[in-house]
Amino acid sequence: MFRFRLGSIPVEVHSFHLLASAVFGWSFASYASQVGPPWLAEYVLVEGHPRYGAAIAAYVLAWMFIVFVSVVVHELGHAVFFRAFGYQPNIVLVWLGGETYPNASSPIPWHKSVLSTLAGPLFGLLLGGVCWAGASLVGGHSVALDFFLFWFLRANLFWAALNLLPVPPLDGGHVTTTLASRFFGRAGFIAAQGLALLIALAMVAWGLRTGSLLLPVFFAMWGFQCIRAIRDAFQAGRMGEAQRPLAEALRQAQLALSKGALDEARALAAPVLEGGEALTPQLASHAHHLLGWVAVKEGQGRIALDHFAQVQGQPVETHALAAAFSLVGDETRALPLWEMAWRDTGDRTVMHEYGGCLLRAGKRDAALKLPGVDLAAAFSCAERVLFIRGAYSEAAAMGESALAYVPSSQIAYDAACAYAKAQNVTDAVRLLHRAKELGYRDADYAASDEDLAPLHGHPGFEAWLTELRQSAAS
Repeated sequence: MFRFRLGSIPVEVHSFHLLASAVFGWSFASYASQVGPPWLAEYVLVEGHPRYGAAIAAYVLAWMFIVFVSVVVHELGHAVFFRAFGYQPNIVLVWLGGETYPNASSPIPWHKSVLSTLAGPLFGLLLGGVCWAGASLVGGHSVALDFFLFWFLRANLFWAALNLLPVPPLDGGHVTTTLASRFFGRAGFIAAQGLALLIALAMVAWGLRTGSLLLPVFFAMWGFQCIRAIRDAFQAGRMGEAQRPLAEALRQAQLALSKGALDEARALAAPVLEGGEALTPQLASHAHHLLGWVAVKEGQGRIALDHFAQVQGQPVETHALAAAFSLVGDETRALPLWEMAWRDTGDRTVMHEYGGCLLRAGKRDAALKLPGVDLAAAFSCAERVLFIRGAYSEAAAMGESALAYVPSSQIAYDAACAYAKAQNVTDAVRLLHRAKELGYRDADYAASDEDLAPLHGHPGFEAWLTELRQSAAS
């Protein structure tokens, strides 16, 4: 597996994609050398030729390149439209195709979904058009160039046409299912799946008649999925009444979460997982995703990871996973996730959480070099997570070291709270005096702050409170 970026869009290439395209190139070499421009044909068509092996290897590499570029361009079409609609897409290449994930925080409106889906075949057709124009302008000058232009054109025209067939999970199937469901509800969905099943059966028959093996296998598998979808749709119609209360509870829980009412969100979402036969995998995943976020916001990293591990069919936000791993103290896993989340979103809050993770991991120089970093925010993020973990001495040390870079009264006060929780009264009082020197003045809050409860009655703390109140009164 390897990764790269196309502008702001991350691309992940699985090893299975490279392997599948290599096998495809090897199996296609003889046919391609006879149908298209005769590049290396004199070697490929004669198995005993001394250069046969090298020519086959060249064909394999050529087809790996053709498949890779064609799939990337196709998926880039989806990603560009998702990006234009304000989402944060990423591309994953697997087998002979790929998948583009919009990473949307809420369901995508149907019209945006349809346009983004059609953009994939459109970009493939545009690549084919460029190759056709190139063949018209420079064709005949090089057999190798003619070979690539010819097969890029053929491959992208075929791939676009295939993808527009109304059979899920192809793009055409997604479009027809979305439109039919949007305008005709469950009956439209069932009709779209029925149409897809008929086309899948026709493609299986056509493939067997032409001697093809790959297409019949895939369309048989997709046809079986259509049968299951039709069956599930009929069952869903019978169970719809039982599922509505669960869906409504999750909707209310999502609203509570957005308002920061974590107890209410958990109280609404947790019973959904006990919904019995009415609980679908989609509802269960939604509930686990929501409860995972509640756990993250409450500082319960292990519970968050347990919930996120049970989410299926929808992405879990990278920064949510990063936060959960940080909360359990697994900075090794959290660090690359924070970096990925920051680069994908460009969000400054995420960047400061990434900086805090770098600081906790001992990579202070890297944290200080983040572009436009607010050192106070980064150090506060680092200290807060340590505090939530219960690593109070480490949190205090992190806060105190921050004062060398950011002489902040709040950071000094937070470090004093951490020292107090660690039962280190002497250093807690010392940091409270440092906070006062830097401008801290809220005596009433400090007197009622539960984090400073271990200091109550200590002469040094009481004297500090008196000084603080006198300073505020003068």
